[in-house]
Amino acid sequence: MLKRTIAIVSAALVATSLGLATTAYAQAKKTYYWVSHGSPADPVWTYFLAGAKQWADDTGNTVNTSFHNGDVPAHQEAIRAAIAAKASGIVTSSPDPGSLVKVAEEARAAGIPIINMNTPDPSANFNAYVGGNNVAFGRGWAQYLVDKKLVKEGDFVWMPVEVPGATYGVQEEEGIASVFKPLNITWEVTDATLDQAEIITRMADYLTANKAKVKAIIGLGDLVTGSIKRVFDQAGVKPGEIPVVGWGNSRDTTQEVLEGYVNAAQWQDPQATSYMALSMAAMAASKIPPGFDIIVGSLYEKDRAQLYDDILAGK
Repeated sequence: MLKRTIAIVSAALVATSLGLATTAYAQAKKTYYWVSHGSPADPVWTYFLAGAKQWADDTGNTVNTSFHNGDVPAHQEAIRAAIAAKASGIVTSSPDPGSLVKVAEEARAAGIPIINMNTPDPSANFNAYVGGNNVAFGRGWAQYLVDKKLVKEGDFVWMPVEVPGATYGVQEEEGIASVFKPLNITWEVTDATLDQAEIITRMADYLTANKAKVKAIIGLGDLVTGSIKRVFDQAGVKPGEIPVVGWGNSRDTTQEVLEGYVNAAQWQDPQATSYMALSMAAMAASKIPPGFDIIVGSLYEKDRAQLYDDILAGK
């Protein structure tokens, strides 16, 4: 009887302990802010967003997300709103070099971890960075064209970009220049905007007018690289006629690689980038300082394009 009583008491204590633990765990749920310079209409950002949503589902934390279409003041204000709301952590891309220096300092001063994702900006005092190295990506694209003998000294390369002056394009062009300048290869960066229909129109018009001199194309963003097939078809350019490299985080581009419109494309692990950035913010919020960055990304050709196409298709 004594043993039975002890067992009952022990069970009650365990139940109480579990109840307290569950309550404490529930109370530990936190709110994070995820801020993007991109557009919700950009296919690749839907995958970044999916990673943030999956992290929220898996952890039970709240993640408030927002897109700002390259609008720097709106982006800054979103981060300040997160600071005012006493967010547990902030994950943000960088819309323009140096644009988040002040708000990053404000977040740090408030004791809120702020993790930079997707577009690095070393000038801002972020806790850590999760994403690709855009300078290295640009250098890799240019070197690919040179190594594969797709461009040579004196050639002209066209580089469409959605947002001129944005961090990602500036850094990618820096890497490209390190390869092309010594070879006297020239280039032009043109504005394609964030609206895909307008992108296709602008790119098709440019290519129609300059087809004779364009020896290769480097797409400095997912929307422009993902529009190549439609642009080529509209401008009367056959797959493979003009070599193309650039971003490859959308099914538009994986299909273009499989069909021969794009020679090689850059995979950046968009869902994983968001997931790991939020995990790092949570780690920092728990007083475990990151002390390191997480670099992602790989260049794929036709032989591996199906792998990424399957991932993007949710297979």
